[in-house]
Amino acid sequence: MTGKQRREQLVNVGRKLFAEKGFEGTSVEEIAAQASVSKPVIYEHFGGKEGLYAVVVDREIEALLGAIQGALTSGGTSRQLIERAALALLDYIEGSADGFRILVRDSPPGQSTGTFASLMSDIASQVEHIMVAAFKRHKLDTKAAPMYAQMLVGMIAMTGQWWLDSRKFKKHEVAAHVVNLAWNGLTELERKPTLSEPISR
Repeated sequence: MTGKQRREQLVNVGRKLFAEKGFEGTSVEEIAAQASVSKPVIYEHFGGKEGLYAVVVDREIEALLGAIQGALTSGGTSRQLIERAALALLDYIEGSADGFRILVRDSPPGQSTGTFASLMSDIASQVEHIMVAAFKRHKLDTKAAPMYAQMLVGMIAMTGQWWLDSRKFKKHEVAAHVVNLAWNGLTELERKPTLSEPISR
């Protein structure tokens, strides 16, 4: 194998093991054994397990963000954009189940990026403009739009996590139900929402 081919092989082996066992549950020895190489080969290419994990996570983030960006820049109504974003996330979950399982786990200590929460926050910032546009149309306070973007992305992501394991519905049905709740909720938003019962504290 060339150096490039070996690196790709190690990334693929690491990805599979990280998905199955998590970062903590995967050892350098195991990665080396699965790839039929010695441990120093992994250190030579990645500096250790953390370096390999970082490459795997970065690739998954790039793939998912690329899919979401593609969905959000394709034009259409606000509802169509939300539908496409939901489908793009579900497409990624379906086609890259191992990658998604890696992303939803906690990152190793000391890694500031690549956590599922930070990734979802990045995606939410990309759908913010949809929320702002919808809020303006309904004469709502746009300052709350970023919070609603977080809610929307969180709802799709958590539902996607559930769907990955249950698969009780087809992908387009899951997307339709998520958008049904999100969109119909948005169309009936109150201008100044309050809780129905007073809070004593």
